[in-house]
Amino acid sequence: MHSQRVQLLKKLLPGFIPLFVFIAVDEIWGIKAGLIAALAIGSVELAWIGIREKRFDRFVLFDTLLLLALGGVSILLDNDIFFKLKPALAELILCAILAFSAFSRVNIVALMSKRYLKELHIQEEQMNRLRGSLRLMFFIFSAHTMLVFYAAFYLSNEAWALISGGLFYVLFGLVFGIEFLRQKQAKSKLQTAHDDEELLPLVDEQGQVIGKAPRSVCHNGQKLLHPVVHLHVLNRQGAIYLQKRPANKLVQPGKWDTAVGGHIAFGEDVQLSLKREAWEEIGLRDFSAKLVKQYVWESDLERELVFVFVTRDFQGIQLHSEEVEEGRFWTKSQISKSLGEGVFTPNFEHEFGMLFK
Repeated sequence: MHSQRVQLLKKLLPGFIPLFVFIAVDEIWGIKAGLIAALAIGSVELAWIGIREKRFDRFVLFDTLLLLALGGVSILLDNDIFFKLKPALAELILCAILAFSAFSRVNIVALMSKRYLKELHIQEEQMNRLRGSLRLMFFIFSAHTMLVFYAAFYLSNEAWALISGGLFYVLFGLVFGIEFLRQKQAKSKLQTAHDDEELLPLVDEQGQVIGKAPRSVCHNGQKLLHPVVHLHVLNRQGAIYLQKRPANKLVQPGKWDTAVGGHIAFGEDVQLSLKREAWEEIGLRDFSAKLVKQYVWESDLERELVFVFVTRDFQGIQLHSEEVEEGRFWTKSQISKSLGEGVFTPNFEHEFGMLFK
């Protein structure tokens, strides 16, 4: 989430560059030269963003035109107060956006994030953290806006330039510093909470391990891809053995499911995980199984890379786990008649349609 905020600000900050160019040039060559330089920089930015990112940046255009309008009024009336108010007016708009996003139901910043960062998906927990950050930014930049207004009327040109320009970047640095410390503290608390929790491997869609995470993190809606094994057990007549999930299960309670299904632990290979889960769930040992499918399954809470196995070695089944309420063989006809009726888990129905119909 922190990196996503950094990316969003990188998209927005170019809009302030014409102002800072004007301030620098105005100090040396005067207001007219500053306006020409700001117009040139704003035009180059618009062209560069259009060519490189294939989009039209309205924020850069707005900032440049506002700069030219107020600068032009300052020249015509021979009074630079109109121009000095420009950064305060622009920042006032920023504060309004921050206030609306932080204190109302419509988060404009989040909507802008999704527009600029197409791949961004913000979870509810992340949205709450974002609102907290926006409240902090609102109070800091509101104070800065009032200071710019004061400097425009009562302080020297040098003091105004420092407050409206350099101090703005200092405040951005302050905000990011606070956010960095917050993220670090939250990460430390999360790590402490997960110290004794089972670790699951994180994988790409080919099954290559690319990291690890606690089980709860894999199931909290972040949809970190992690591997699982499923084993379908068939008898000689082609009937399929299913297990019934206990009623106290948080996910799909009381429904019939694949005979064996479980997570691959970090550092464990697929075959070892398959044998362990088969013993733990249905007491099955000394069986041979064939890998028949590998696919990605996504639900509201998680995203799994599923390794699907089939075996016909069913004689050793003996239920001995509280994780399984009961188990029995179902014919394909019996299963077909109950599909879509809430009898089976969605995952099993998907695999039945994929493998057995």
